[in-house]
Amino acid sequence: MRDGSAAHNTIDKYIASFPVEIQEILQRIRETVRAAAPEAQEAIKYGMPTLVLKGNLVHFAAFTNHIGLYPTPSGIEHFQADLSDFEVSKGTIRFPLDRPIPYELIGRITEFRVTENLERAAAKGKTKQPHRSAPAH
Repeated sequence: MRDGSAAHNTIDKYIASFPVEIQEILQRIRETVRAAAPEAQEAIKYGMPTLVLKGNLVHFAAFTNHIGLYPTPSGIEHFQADLSDFEVSKGTIRFPLDRPIPYELIGRITEFRVTENLERAAAKGKTKQPHRSAPAH
């Protein structure tokens, strides 16, 4: 489905490389994940649109028959019951293009990943601070 051009370096260019009907889906996913993670930065990683906040949050990509969402294994495990109608693997969710895209679920998964990344970053920050000894008297 890709246009075969060189790697895209912006999400706008990535989305523009697809047919209009797929562009609309990708743009709505982009808006959904941005609304769920307004502080996140956009990037292209592994050739896919990615949201980054204290690490990767989610990647998404279009393929011939599906949209792939990559929210890390924890994002899939946490929403396992909600994902029972979709093909999933350790780090991938496939949303078929012949069915409605569950934008609300994508938003909830992204919100979960934001919380997870922020909590992990806060925990790392606490462990990395040097121990201070009490002043000697």
